Amino acid sequence: MEKTDLIIIGGGAAGLMAGCAAGELGLKALVLERKHKPGRKLLMCGNARCNLTTNISEGRMLQMFGKPVDTFMESAIHAFTPSMLQRWFAANGLRTVVKAGNKVYPHTERASDVLNLFTAQLRDKNVSFACSSVVQSLNKIKNGFRVSLENFEVESRYVLIATGGISYPKTGSVGEGQVWAKKLGHTIESFRPGLVGFEVDSSVLKVRVGKIYKKARVEIIVAGKKIEETRGVYEIEKWGIGGTAITDASRIISRQNLKDFTLRIKLDTGETEEIRPLRTRPIKEAMVTVGGVALDEINFKTMESKKCSGLYFAGEVIDIDGPTGGYNLQAAFSTARLAVASIGKQCGKGAFHSLEKPKKQWIRK
Repeated sequence: MEKTDLIIIGGGAAGLMAGCAAGELGLKALVLERKHKPGRKLLMCGNARCNLTTNISEGRMLQMFGKPVDTFMESAIHAFTPSMLQRWFAANGLRTVVKAGNKVYPHTERASDVLNLFTAQLRDKNVSFACSSVVQSLNKIKNGFRVSLENFEVESRYVLIATGGISYPKTGSVGEGQVWAKKLGHTIESFRPGLVGFEVDSSVLKVRVGKIYKKARVEIIVAGKKIEETRGVYEIEKWGIGGTAITDASRIISRQNLKDFTLRIKLDTGETEEIRPLRTRPIKEAMVTVGGVALDEINFKTMESKKCSGLYFAGEVIDIDGPTGGYNLQAAFSTARLAVASIGKQCGKGAFHSLEKPKKQWIRK
């Protein structure tokens, strides 16, 4: 029977960062990924350019997450801020660039370079990584946990679940982490699509399919009152409406479980239209999953379960979500590092090395 300090289940953004963090602290760790290659969804982020975060203060970022995610994310974001994330990448050999809308990308604008950095760090820090490793069961035992796979079993003092949500299931996000969490005593908030387009009546589309409005304001109207407002791109697709202003609105609607609403869309041309969507696009097409492990059952200061000691969570497996623009990757990275820092403390390891600000932290274009 193999034994280790920490098993990280999931080789996406949160799992990869958690593995790197474990290596930095000198923890004996194993990362398990069900697909034959890691970071499948990471490679899709920002149209394969990988929008890592948004270059704003942690306070502003928390405000953008909105309630109740902002309160839950406070410790994680303060412990690993957007600027610290940029310095971390720079310190490990990949400079970042800040572009329009304060969006941060690797300077190469290639998501593959981000993934390569993670896998190189895991190798250099002697963190074990196993792909094509589908977890069959996760059980609590006397001194920790036993994880069973098809061909082997491994035991650890701690387990970090970082399996993501259920959107883009072909990337490996199939909801297994939430199943294990439920078996270990957790409540799972219902899954809803976040950051996705809406299907609308064909009369709305008319002859505008393919039209893109680069600056639009979308007001979410309920019972005649404006609930929230989003800004960004508005696109007319053959199946309905999309663009960042629309997808950000869809996340708010899912988060607040709004059923009877209208979208009031104001264009920079001065035109205004009101649309009552028929439905969202399927959750498998959503950029993020709303729902997951209930926030009040996780210690937001450590990411440890309140229901099962030694069990930790990071990323989209938790009921956290943010708007477009790198917020969800930042959430994955920040929660992962906070969880590993907490585990490291339990194992008597030191803190992470200080991320001193380099002379050139990023390039602005």
